[in-house]
Amino acid sequence: MSGGTAAPLSFDAGAHAYERFMGRWSRLWVPALLDAAGLGPGQRVLDLATGTGEAAAQAAARVAPTGRVIGVDISLPMLRAAAARLASQPVTLAAMDGMGLACPDEAFDAVICQLGLMLIPDPARTAAECFRVLRPGGRLAAVVWSAMERAPLVGILAEVLVRHLPALRADLMRGFSLGEPDRLQALLVGAGFHNVRVTRERRTLAMASFEDYWEPVASGGARLGQAYAGLSDEARRAVLEEVRARMAPFKSGGRLVMEAEALLGVASR
Repeated sequence: MSGGTAAPLSFDAGAHAYERFMGRWSRLWVPALLDAAGLGPGQRVLDLATGTGEAAAQAAARVAPTGRVIGVDISLPMLRAAAARLASQPVTLAAMDGMGLACPDEAFDAVICQLGLMLIPDPARTAAECFRVLRPGGRLAAVVWSAMERAPLVGILAEVLVRHLPALRADLMRGFSLGEPDRLQALLVGAGFHNVRVTRERRTLAMASFEDYWEPVASGGARLGQAYAGLSDEARRAVLEEVRARMAPFKSGGRLVMEAEALLGVASR
């Protein structure tokens, strides 16, 4: 059954509500990401798929006062959102495609990527680009979603949407494309990295209510919200009710409380 069009998804249309949907949860993994990257004062850091700039901002604090952070993203609306919230931060923002970084060889001490690598159409090419722009001994750290059932915050919604938008199945499920540790490890090894390590990182997410979770989805936030917004009225009602029912086991005193798992991959150039 199809409840809407099958236009390709991007972060552009959902940038306005990204912070209310994914941004407030994705930051929970940022400290572990930066620890894995081994960031310290004076380092040059590339934040790939920077989005609204949370990881870039925290990285800038770690490399201060003499370090440098460049946040890159292919989405101009996301970069505009990042620029607004990073106006007072020492972060340079630029529009770049992760599959072809406009950066010189061996330009960075570290590359970080927070919940973005799995969404790039060719992650192998992107991993090779990360290898190229790192100095010898530099480190890559990337967080990706684990398997769909281990990340119900996004997994339930994606699974329900696929039934209404089967033509977008590959796009909707791309968020879990690196969700097995062996797959992420093979990707990094294949790009030339060594000392590759992949760990599971679980975080507890608490929402005031189902409505607190759902409002940014209904507003078209991020890629999944954008897909939802493209459905017919009838299909949107059906998706809402099914997701509400699937989320019921996570209710606790009126709140939604769930665990979500991401994979943290770290590797050396």
